Amino acid sequence: MSGNSDQAKGRAKEAAGSLTGDDSLKGEGKVDRTSGDAKEKLSGAVDKIKNTFKGKK
Repeated sequence: MSGNSDQAKGRAKEAAGSLTGDDSLKGEGKVDRTSGDAKEKLSGAVDKIKNTFKGKK
């Protein structure tokens, strides 16, 4: 899954957990959202490194 889809899935789980009072589901949502954030940041860093080695900035 991409970072954006993990973030969306996480937000949905958090919302469902809030509506139903399911703290476990809310927690899963936070983990998914954080995982998505990390994937996005890592992807951006990898792109910057690739561009540096290609001579682009």
